[in-house]
Amino acid sequence: MSSDFLPLETLSPIETLEIENGLSLVPRVKLNFTVHPSLPSSATKPIDEWKLKRSLIEFAKTSLSITIPADDLEIRRFKDVKKRKRDDPVAHGSLSIRDLGFLNSKKRNEEESEDLKILGKKFRDWRDTVVEKMDQMEVNLQGEKYRLSVAVPESDDFEGMKKLWEEFYAFANKGYVRGGKQEPDTIVMKGVPSRWVAEPRVSSKPSMLVTHTVFSTFGKIRNLNVTEDDDQDKDADENGGDIISGLHCKIVVQFEKHRDFYNALKVLCGRSLQKQGSRLKADYEVTWAKDGFFRNSRSQARENSRVPAAGRGQHYRNEAPRHEPHLSQFTADDTRRKRFKVRTHPTLFLAMLLVLQSKIS
Repeated sequence: MSSDFLPLETLSPIETLEIENGLSLVPRVKLNFTVHPSLPSSATKPIDEWKLKRSLIEFAKTSLSITIPADDLEIRRFKDVKKRKRDDPVAHGSLSIRDLGFLNSKKRNEEESEDLKILGKKFRDWRDTVVEKMDQMEVNLQGEKYRLSVAVPESDDFEGMKKLWEEFYAFANKGYVRGGKQEPDTIVMKGVPSRWVAEPRVSSKPSMLVTHTVFSTFGKIRNLNVTEDDDQDKDADENGGDIISGLHCKIVVQFEKHRDFYNALKVLCGRSLQKQGSRLKADYEVTWAKDGFFRNSRSQARENSRVPAAGRGQHYRNEAPRHEPHLSQFTADDTRRKRFKVRTHPTLFLAMLLVLQSKIS
């Protein structure tokens, strides 16, 4: 179901949004889970990921009436299971439910505005029901018992983030002021494939121009920053390998209006990024910035501009300026300079002549 040229306010949580550069935002429900041992023996034995996958897929089919492909289930074991305490988790992962069409019972042109509210509530209630059924459920893998802790990721919970920024700006004396009211306007996205916002046939690195074009879909942009992000999956596990630098990027975008920020964040929550012609779906992380990223960047730029050119060499770092070693004022060169200044200073020379004449007379 596509939503070409539809206002963001009218987009339902189960609709796909096509944006620039061949990219689409595809709806999905993502759940993070942690696997804890229920038996002492299970705490020290490596968990069988494939058996756990099959168990969760079967549970979704029988208890939730949904089909989850194996590729949408990710399970990772923690390192050094034998050194962990009995209650420590042995694995963690996530599952994505992408087929959400069953939640839509009416066509878009039938009482559209009312349907959006009803559908939004229906979507959230259904998601909460899935979490309730899966949280604390026990899984028996051929005698080894485990317990799951399941939750919606913070970056997928728009209502939760909205509540956080309302509390933050209600009690914090910082941030940007819009007409006497403090409101957020900056979004941070991590885990976006760099090549998807790169300039084709030019570079595989993320492009500021392409990124600006993509995010202009959501409104007028005030500031934008995009950098390579190599912090993905640094909590390595037994199956983890070396991180390939430059695969993902971090995008920070500030909008002119709070309304554009609001709509963009709402649309980005609970969706995956997909590139035309690619089967890969990127499950990025998105949140709102409360640290004044661009304000701090401007302050740092002004601070750097004050540093003399001689001090901005390759050894310069973003830290408090260090004092140069104190040089003695009694060096030979310094002494000669001072004597030279005294002898050639006309006022002092005239004063000395007057003193000598007074003594002679």
